[in-house]
Amino acid sequence: MTRLQLFGLIAAAALFAAGSAHADGDKAAGRKLVYTCNGCHGVTGYTNAYPNYPVPKIAGQNEQYIANALHGYKSGERTHPTMMAQAESLSDKDIADIAAYLSSLAK
Repeated sequence: MTRLQLFGLIAAAALFAAGSAHADGDKAAGRKLVYTCNGCHGVTGYTNAYPNYPVPKIAGQNEQYIANALHGYKSGERTHPTMMAQAESLSDKDIADIAAYLSSLAK
């Protein structure tokens, strides 16, 4: 096996391991927490006023992606004033619960 093939195999295994990891959230608790999320992310065709862009649908999104995004907004690594304000008040458990619930929904 060449080094390039070995490197590719290792990279694929790392991506698979990272992709299969997930937050350990409580879907029922998350369902109670997403009421503010639905105001924007639950409206079909909704466009944000400023900056003007279509608001993404998050139902059915990957659980780890949702958790990472919320942690990013909370830490300031990701910047969007509304999302930063929303995430600021969330605990790590809240984020895991929200991610578990939203990822369980159909797209």
